[in-house]
Amino acid sequence: MEMTNKPQKSPSLPWKTRITLLVLSVVTDASRRSDGTVNRSLLKFVNLKAPPNAKPIKGVKTSDVTVDPSRNLWFRLFVPTTQPPSSSSPLPIIVFFHGGGFIYLSADSNAYDAVCRRYARRLSAVVVSVNYRLAPEHRYPAQYDDGFDVLKFIDENKIPFLPENADLSCCFLAGDSAGANLAHHVAKRASESEFRQLKVIGLVAIQPFFGGEERTESEKRLSQVVSVERTDWMWKAFLPEGDRDHEVINVSGPRAADISRLEKFPATVVVVGGFDALQDWQRKYYDWLKSSGKEAYLLEYPNMVHAFYVFPELPESGQLITQVADFIRKIQASKK
Repeated sequence: MEMTNKPQKSPSLPWKTRITLLVLSVVTDASRRSDGTVNRSLLKFVNLKAPPNAKPIKGVKTSDVTVDPSRNLWFRLFVPTTQPPSSSSPLPIIVFFHGGGFIYLSADSNAYDAVCRRYARRLSAVVVSVNYRLAPEHRYPAQYDDGFDVLKFIDENKIPFLPENADLSCCFLAGDSAGANLAHHVAKRASESEFRQLKVIGLVAIQPFFGGEERTESEKRLSQVVSVERTDWMWKAFLPEGDRDHEVINVSGPRAADISRLEKFPATVVVVGGFDALQDWQRKYYDWLKSSGKEAYLLEYPNMVHAFYVFPELPESGQLITQVADFIRKIQASKK
């Protein structure tokens, strides 16, 4: 499971994508205050939101489900409608965590609403997109607690909101960037826990947001979308009392958890972009999974930047969904 395109000297991106990335970078940088807080009012200009739709759009209907109103914990549910709800063909469940450095974006952001809609339609899966709390207003471990609590909620409350053929024994966790970091740590916690029906059997880590005290070669060389200055600020906002070798940041580093003993840790696919400054950390993560005795696969997109897959105009965005579908089918088949 590898993309082997010959790497280019610069990322191959259409002007539409380049302009979008530039605007997002400028606005998010401007939103960061020197006192460690974020200007949420400014971010409203780029975080355009999509409402849920009870009437199917492109074969998918959506609804928002509240888990805990006291902390505004909810998720957007994406259900494919190309087959009847009572169909005997089971639908896997994908619990998705959006990116944004633990600080930006939301489950109802236009970009992630579109991403999860494509997943539900093309993977024939029920997608649960989690709206977790954001830093710096809510620091570690709030995001991990929210993610795990959504799993418990699904396990305990299946009937009211999921279609009848949703298969709780076939649950995948997925996320991009900070969402992939979150998906990993929730997967670890799930593998240490017992659920009534829910079984997490796969993890899709798309360009996961990891780091460490070390400055890697790719961090020094690349600064498109992700830069050392931005990530240092994000880690400080997320975990102000810890250094960057903390277990949740440098997941495979000197203080890494021992996952070799976790028999239920799910099979994992790691997605890496050749123009992503975080790629060295992502490859270390993949190597660590393998050395810990876990089933792991590496997908490399040599000519792609960080967050490439949220841009549907990029052919690689569609290719990734196809690769994820292959991974899901492979893991499903191995569990039968």
